[in-house]
Amino acid sequence: MQTNLADFIKNTREGDEAEAILRACVHCGFCTATCPTYQLLGDELDGPRGRIYLIKQVLEGEAVTAKTQLHLDRCLTCRNCETTCPSGVKYGRLIDIGRKVVEERVQRPLAERVKRKVLVEGLSRKAVFKTALQAGQIFRPLLSPAMQDKVPQRQDAGVWPAREHARKMLVLEGCAQPGMAPNINAATARVLDALGVQLIVAARAGCCGALRHHMNDQEAALDDMRRNIDAWWPYVQDGAAVEAIVMTASGCGVTVKEYGHLLAHDPAYATKAARIAMLTRDLSEILPEFENALAQRVKAGGAGRVAYHPPCTLQHGQQIRGKVEGVLRAAGIDVVLCADSHLCCGSAGSYSLLQPELSLQLRDRKLVNLENTGARTIVSANVGCSAHLQSGTETPVMHWIELLDRALN
Repeated sequence: MQTNLADFIKNTREGDEAEAILRACVHCGFCTATCPTYQLLGDELDGPRGRIYLIKQVLEGEAVTAKTQLHLDRCLTCRNCETTCPSGVKYGRLIDIGRKVVEERVQRPLAERVKRKVLVEGLSRKAVFKTALQAGQIFRPLLSPAMQDKVPQRQDAGVWPAREHARKMLVLEGCAQPGMAPNINAATARVLDALGVQLIVAARAGCCGALRHHMNDQEAALDDMRRNIDAWWPYVQDGAAVEAIVMTASGCGVTVKEYGHLLAHDPAYATKAARIAMLTRDLSEILPEFENALAQRVKAGGAGRVAYHPPCTLQHGQQIRGKVEGVLRAAGIDVVLCADSHLCCGSAGSYSLLQPELSLQLRDRKLVNLENTGARTIVSANVGCSAHLQSGTETPVMHWIELLDRALN
């Protein structure tokens, strides 16, 4: 693709990156076949190729309108197009750059600005979100059906193991997950404890930065990342005992694995960020080492057939496929994928709150396919996906490690 970037972004770090991405695109259109929003809307501008053209025009200095912003907002950032693309176009990075420029040039209506500000501040602050969620759970019967769908039932985290082990790993507690599903990390700690690994939480670590980054508050997102690096560094610097940073939410994992790239320009944090990214592992990358031990210890009877929904942030963002299914099958669990398992469920972080109509259409399509498997339980690897799917079905939806924890204990 030929490019002629405008002076405002030419020869800048983001401009150089965007230009290289744009020039990799060969207009083939393979990406449109796997784009969820293009499938729903049938509009070229609501598919990756069309959005790439829009971003190209913006970066070349053409007029930016609210219509441009709308088409970029509708993107789920599921990165399915990256998996499909034969040219290796890094679409996820390009749309982050494009959205940031558009956000600076198109002022949103006041009500929309307030809504986005409340979401980014409320969801990214663990204490604020947890308090609001608990209030919603108390008054849940009084809420509208639509709001009730957004408020999960209260969950007991269970016991966090107290034993110490020679092998130690960190886990990111996160921002929304401790309130919505506190049992996920506790279940991870119990499973790893049974396998001889101690899981540690760094108290000062919080939101991974993904929420702010994808809501175009990218400088504040970098501050979230720096805070996490500072919290983790004493555990991972030379001579420290911690061997990995475990991610139990794939949406966080895909972001933390990009810390090295996102902070490469920061001389105070570039080296540390690269090391943090190198040490970061999704939980599904940790447990295959223990498949034989799990096969000997797990009692999986009664689980029945389980349908696994692989989050986009895992299968497309991190390019991890097959590992969750492998671990569960090694534990004797009958796990299956549904039709079109590569497609997004519509959760996509804050997307379900900002684009509810499209989000619900994608959720309902996904649930039909999941329920057609005949599974008695649905599992995923990201808390947002699990909560979103659960809002539309009576079939239990949980994180796959919770299922393994039940089988083990």
